[in-house]
Amino acid sequence: MMSTCLRSSRLYSVSVRLMATASHRMVVTDKSPDLLAASLAFEDPRAFQVKSTGELIRALGVFRLCSFPVLVNNCDKLMSAARSILGRRLFSLLLRPTVYAQFVAGENEKEISKSMEKMSLLGLRPMLAVPIEEDLGESTGEKRYNDNMEAMLECVRMSHSNAWSKDPMMQLKVTALLSPELCVKLTTIISKQPYDLDLLVRAMNGETVNFPGLEESDAAHFQCSLRRLNQIGQASVNKVRVLVDAEYTYMNPALTLVTMAMMKKFNKDGAWIWNTYQCYLKETRTLLLEALAQSKDGGFCLGVKLVRGAYMDKERKLAMREGRPDPVQDSWEDTNNNYNSLLGMMLKVIAKDPESYRIIVATHNEESVKRAAKGVEELGIDKYGGSVCFGQLLGMCDHVSLTLAKEGYAVYKSVPYGSVDDTLPYLVRRAQENRTVLQGIRKERDLLRQEFLRRLKRSS
Repeated sequence: MMSTCLRSSRLYSVSVRLMATASHRMVVTDKSPDLLAASLAFEDPRAFQVKSTGELIRALGVFRLCSFPVLVNNCDKLMSAARSILGRRLFSLLLRPTVYAQFVAGENEKEISKSMEKMSLLGLRPMLAVPIEEDLGESTGEKRYNDNMEAMLECVRMSHSNAWSKDPMMQLKVTALLSPELCVKLTTIISKQPYDLDLLVRAMNGETVNFPGLEESDAAHFQCSLRRLNQIGQASVNKVRVLVDAEYTYMNPALTLVTMAMMKKFNKDGAWIWNTYQCYLKETRTLLLEALAQSKDGGFCLGVKLVRGAYMDKERKLAMREGRPDPVQDSWEDTNNNYNSLLGMMLKVIAKDPESYRIIVATHNEESVKRAAKGVEELGIDKYGGSVCFGQLLGMCDHVSLTLAKEGYAVYKSVPYGSVDDTLPYLVRRAQENRTVLQGIRKERDLLRQEFLRRLKRSS
């Protein structure tokens, strides 16, 4: 009886959303640029009316802590010390209702579904992220990589099989399936002797191939890794869009190589495999132009996740230590200009062929979001078609995400999930990589505070 009621309630909620969306489309389709600019001002605290008072208080507290650079820069050491003093169980009990609840969807499918259903009611879409990744010196054996593959296949299943999944996405770290050390070797090899994408596609299909420049053990691991990626591609095509993350410059060429090979195999009829392009790097325009040319010549669709990037400090220090030219843009303004320029370029490409090209504007920068929305309107791109969508982190930038969703745009939230122990290293890395974003959340904090004070005033 209860399950029937729950199903009826969900069907009712879905029906309400469909009717609201249909009527909303009729209202906003002919919106003028002036009205668009006004609706996307991101200045209205009423965007947070959908949040409970408890959620407002939690967000205010967490954002306040995140605004201190010393805490963000040393959060791994501080959390490690806290766990040692409190013990794992008490530490988990402390984190679960605070930092964990703010940025993580849950530990099991029941908790994740509850979070995602709520997100769906707000017009937001999930981009699930398995909190698994490796860097140099952290490599493990084939069994561990196979276990990681199984976790990602479960992510595909969970993304696709639930009612809250509308055109779902998931994130994938190649270094969870292919050793970072081999990625570095491959990057060096292909800089001198490029691999043809067909070579990797043949390996994905199970054929034993010869990889020039690789020793037998590395070639065997590469073959196994490509087959793991192939399994994920086969499971996700026509179901879930897989967004492959970029990482460090010393391995990115290898990551792009395997990602483009996956695109060539799986993106014949749509953009199911996407690559990430980091605009804080000077070479990004060249890389994106190469990808556009490859997709056109290879006859496959191109999915682009456009980000500013998060490894700036480490990249600069590494280049200085190795005596290489700095790969990072000379200034923050240069990064912004690069992002907005490449965004404009992709929007023009999409306007001409929205079936073959897609982009997710993955940013918390309000100016770039406004530019993207204006470009969609001016170029006549169908905002409901999915060729242009937006992405922000779960628990952050909700005033932007909720406003965009209200205006009918496709908005995704990057959603990590898992236990406190599994997600903590992931959250620490994301916090330190995105410290600039974390320190720039004053506006969101002010809007949260305004909504909280409004409620206090109303209840008094």
